[in-house]
Amino acid sequence: MKMENISIYIENTSAQVAVPMGTTLKEISESVGGNILAALVDNKLKSLDYKVINPHNVRFIDYGHPDGRRTYIRSLCFVLQKVVHEMFPDKVLAIDYALPSGLYCEIRERKVLEDGRPHVYFVTDAELEAIQTRMKEIVAADLPFTKKMMAMNEAAELFEANGQREKARLLKTLGRFHYNVYWLDGLADTFYGPLTTSTGCLTTFDISGFNDGFCLQYPMDGDPGRVLPMKRQSKLATALKEHSDWCSVMGVKGVGTLNRKVLSGEIVDLINLSEALHERKYADIADQIYARRGSVKIVFIAGPSSSGKTSTSKRLAIQCRILGLNPKVIELDNYFVDREFTPRDEKGEYDFEALGAMDLDFLGKQLNELLEGREVEIPRFDFKEGRRYFNGDMMQLHEKDILIMEGIHALNPAMIPGVDSSKVFRVYASALTSLSIDENNNISTSDNRMLRRMIRDNRTRGVIPEETIMRWQSVRRGENRNIFPFQENADAVFNSAHIFELPVLKYYAEPLLRRISPNSPAYTEASRMLKFLDYIVALSPAEIAAIPPTSILREFIAGQTL
Repeated sequence: MKMENISIYIENTSAQVAVPMGTTLKEISESVGGNILAALVDNKLKSLDYKVINPHNVRFIDYGHPDGRRTYIRSLCFVLQKVVHEMFPDKVLAIDYALPSGLYCEIRERKVLEDGRPHVYFVTDAELEAIQTRMKEIVAADLPFTKKMMAMNEAAELFEANGQREKARLLKTLGRFHYNVYWLDGLADTFYGPLTTSTGCLTTFDISGFNDGFCLQYPMDGDPGRVLPMKRQSKLATALKEHSDWCSVMGVKGVGTLNRKVLSGEIVDLINLSEALHERKYADIADQIYARRGSVKIVFIAGPSSSGKTSTSKRLAIQCRILGLNPKVIELDNYFVDREFTPRDEKGEYDFEALGAMDLDFLGKQLNELLEGREVEIPRFDFKEGRRYFNGDMMQLHEKDILIMEGIHALNPAMIPGVDSSKVFRVYASALTSLSIDENNNISTSDNRMLRRMIRDNRTRGVIPEETIMRWQSVRRGENRNIFPFQENADAVFNSAHIFELPVLKYYAEPLLRRISPNSPAYTEASRMLKFLDYIVALSPAEIAAIPPTSILREFIAGQTL
């Protein structure tokens, strides 16, 4: 019997092709060429082993696409998991959190320490070299990734036996009868997105020892052919490690145990503990500022989008007041240059995030005058007119006064080159979640912040979720250029992530994401986020009501009073 042909439109080449029903995407991709890693089928991400049985619009993607990059990284992580399982069969690989240079990983003993923290096995340089060599061998062998549907209980037992207890707990909380499990040369694992069809394309990676573990490095955006030198940003890593250990001490080692706490009614206690931790961190930073009160007169706060900078500045101001200081707040946005002097980006549009968009000379002049004890008139900026104006707002710094300023360039020393740095205390704020889905699937801090922004902007500004999603890559590029390179300049790091926040964000974000139409360019990302949120048990309105009005989360979900 002759196989029926179906019509496939290939967006990459604008070609309409007829292929036999059951043809794989990999077979179709041969006409496109390049290092294809996955495909968008009617705006849904699919692996290249997907068989077409209906007409579709198909866009093949490589490392230059965010989903192509994620597919590459997931597949590379499976190769690492395979090697660690071979070399250390009595231990467990933990892919803990993302660093600027890659993913921070640890090899851990199956038994935890008495305080609940993981018992890390310290890998030698020789062992790291052996891991990398074996990974290259598996890549060179071009071994296939395969997928098999397994009964949920059977899969959970398999991962329990492998020492992946958090993965087993997660599967048991999902309420499904069966689950797709990936296989690589006899080893099973789960990943929350497609893999490449085989290992052969995973040629570019590196492994560098870092702290107690190591960093799995891969190409950064825009340069898939090489791995950049390792960035050892110790302050950021310390904050991430601290949060990871705290999650473990609280008994929340991943989404599986978090789901259990929600289902068992223990989440309110966890909310209270997490909020108390935030309060303690605010107090600690205020103590550091107070200890330097003889010199420090200016506090700069910087952080990426939706990191909670506004709440951080307000809460920190309260803690400073408790210590007897008198905080005064100036918005750095008031120091923009007039619109006609604003630099433009490569598209010819105004680049308000560029350092040149600020009147640095005037800012430095006023800060130095304030530090000298002089009175100055603080400007205001009319964003509608694109002009600076003055309305008589005078300011002078007295003995106990301290100036708090928040803005994206606040950690960049080039912002105030003429101001005495000993007078400045810098704080970096970001939602540095170290909670993982399971042992070898971390949660992106960027995804966490995007959900925050989507909820807040829809609530306060009427911004539709599609707009937030479509603008996010541009936001990220600005962060990579203006914020992340200067993280290590901070005197203190405040981690605004809450251990309980994903079940909260799910409650608000899911309805927004489901509004996005399949023909929207934002649908692929919306589908990915919905799939991710599907692994999380949402809080009820009554449980959300237990979040105090001073919480940083209230900045995004409403109800904040500061």
